[in-house]
Amino acid sequence: MFIDLNCDMGEGFGPYRLGDDQAMLASVTSANLACGFHAGDPLVMDQTIALCAAAGVAVGAHPGYADRRGFGRRPVSAPPAEVRADLIYQIGALAALAKARGLGLTHVKPHGALYNRAAVDEALAGALIEAVAACGPGLVLVCLAGPAGQMIRRLARQAGLKVAAEFFADRGYLSDGRLAPRDAPGALVDRPELAEERCLELLTNGRVRCLDGAWLALEAQTICLHGDGPAALATAKLLGPALRQAGVALRPLAELAR
Repeated sequence: MFIDLNCDMGEGFGPYRLGDDQAMLASVTSANLACGFHAGDPLVMDQTIALCAAAGVAVGAHPGYADRRGFGRRPVSAPPAEVRADLIYQIGALAALAKARGLGLTHVKPHGALYNRAAVDEALAGALIEAVAACGPGLVLVCLAGPAGQMIRRLARQAGLKVAAEFFADRGYLSDGRLAPRDAPGALVDRPELAEERCLELLTNGRVRCLDGAWLALEAQTICLHGDGPAALATAKLLGPALRQAGVALRPLAELAR
């Protein structure tokens, strides 16, 4: 079995830092870098790219809504054409910084509210897909695994993009496949041992236990660890060895997308 471990990072701004990106890079195979709208700035982006290059970790864009105060987790009302332009702007900026360090982007994973809304809003999904395709035909689009991400995965593949379905090790699920709202009890998995158990259940039995106790069938090519969580580093250090012991090899998501 093969799986990618990805992490959202580069989410500091100016003198402020969020998460220990350098330490997380020792455990993951792909990194999703904030592009300056919900978090990050040009210097943080450049410094995080350098850390990824040194660690041999694949670099992807993590664009979001222009909502620093809400960290990109609040819905923003904007026409699809505006969203498309904002996404190309963000992805293009990160791609230019990566190119300056001799790297290319491998994937795009939208952030926060944009990620969740694009899974259910066909017009927004279309804007996202158009933006990714415009920035490079080889870019992989990271989408929600399971039934909640079915629509956007189908549209992306119809447009000729490769897709990596994503499972969240540190987030609770609703029985329809959506991520539980962050303020719901059990929405945030803050025990590394539980995150490990969920990932092994996914990889061996193709399912995850939802907040209501039901089992949800899922198939994923990449597993997300949020770099800003209090247990992020402990989970990352535990998960890699546990997966290898279970016979699961880690690979960058570009090698697993389809």
